[in-house]
Amino acid sequence: MTVNPKIDVDSTLEPTFLDSVGTYIDRAFEHLSLSDGLAQRIRECNSTYTVRFGVRLRGKMFSFVGWRSVHSEHVEPVKGGIRYDPGAHAEEVEALAALMSLKCALVDVPFGGSKGALRIDPKEWDVHELERITRRFTQELAKRNLISPGQNVPAPDMGTSEREMAWMADEYRRTGPSDITNANACVTGKPLSRGGIAGRTEATGRGVQYAIHSYLRDERRDGISGNRDLSKMTVVVQGFGNVGYHAAKFLSEEDGAKIICVIERDGYVLNQSGLDIEALKHHHLAHGSILGFAGAESHADSSEGLTTPCDILIPAAMESVITRRNAHLIRASLIAEAANGPISFEAEDILYSKGTVILPDLFVNAGGVIVSYFEWVKNITHIPFGLMERRRRERRNVNIASALETMTGQSFPPAMRDEFLEGGSEIDLVRSGLEDVMRAAYDRISSTLASRPDIKDFRTASYCIALNRIAEAYKAIRI
Repeated sequence: MTVNPKIDVDSTLEPTFLDSVGTYIDRAFEHLSLSDGLAQRIRECNSTYTVRFGVRLRGKMFSFVGWRSVHSEHVEPVKGGIRYDPGAHAEEVEALAALMSLKCALVDVPFGGSKGALRIDPKEWDVHELERITRRFTQELAKRNLISPGQNVPAPDMGTSEREMAWMADEYRRTGPSDITNANACVTGKPLSRGGIAGRTEATGRGVQYAIHSYLRDERRDGISGNRDLSKMTVVVQGFGNVGYHAAKFLSEEDGAKIICVIERDGYVLNQSGLDIEALKHHHLAHGSILGFAGAESHADSSEGLTTPCDILIPAAMESVITRRNAHLIRASLIAEAANGPISFEAEDILYSKGTVILPDLFVNAGGVIVSYFEWVKNITHIPFGLMERRRRERRNVNIASALETMTGQSFPPAMRDEFLEGGSEIDLVRSGLEDVMRAAYDRISSTLASRPDIKDFRTASYCIALNRIAEAYKAIRI
């Protein structure tokens, strides 16, 4: 990964996503005692493969180009999603791969970082055509060991879903891998019927919720202007795909937050009393747009939506949506980066000068890879979550309930009894594990800020923790 930390801020060109990631890495290196050689080794991507292939469709041959970048193999397998996007390019994939390495290190998930993309607009192809394209892409990746349970494990990303992962897993199996037993673990984010895990689809959005909870719970911080109650806060969500939808749904339905604005590419909808997220989702699916939703005002200029005054802004779409050109217009107290790289490094300085708190993507959107790790472990061990202890927990809880009823002379409240006695379904265990990992990661970040006065912000603290862990791994293997 080529880094240019001295970009001319007066240039008419915005710094690239890769430049921003490189600058954040360099800034963190200033707080770490690493040799120049080791720092350079960590900074750069190990490899980026470009694959070109043809597929005969609609009576003629179509050519496609894709990439798979491996940032760091200090831990294997490497992990990272594959996106389908007509604007995809190699530099974007390298930046995303670097973020994956750092993200896994920060939350203590034993994966290296990778990422992939195929330059394609999924909307232009029928389902059976997408399947053929995906299977050919998988063949090209398999030839280069860029999909494998023990070496490189893809997952869904923008433009892909559990459907594409099922196709990839099936095609990988058909290529004749030597490890047939663990072939299911070659990708994560699969359907439940194909070896997936409950809670994976919602994982990133759920992680955003847990990240915000962690910040508001932190006694070292004063919440948002002294407020720690989400039911008294307003939220703007930019991007209404899988991540934005689930984050908005959980924050509104479970925490009582008012989602006052949702922004998409073609505009935004606004309701200061709060949007009905489920109703908006049904409208979106039915009409292909959030505009025209009966429960809100519709506006065509999506850029204006970002400037809506709110307590919490959640950018959950593409990188570089907040730049030096619009950062001064943002009116949010807290920004939780659900997307990868939504804020350029120049915009970040502007936001900090205004007192805006930024929870970085490295932490906020780590829910997807955390639950992907749970799925990978489930596939490798061939043991469903909870199988070995669910009934024991149920018997223990029955005994506790009976003892409490005997001691108090009162029956256990019926509304609570079933939930208390239940031993924990897979999704309960996944959510519990995800919350625990997210809390632990936040505590490490907050403790670093408290103990290191030279580190001023959450992003730099996160990068320092992650880079230091990667450095220690490289030192241990003497590379």
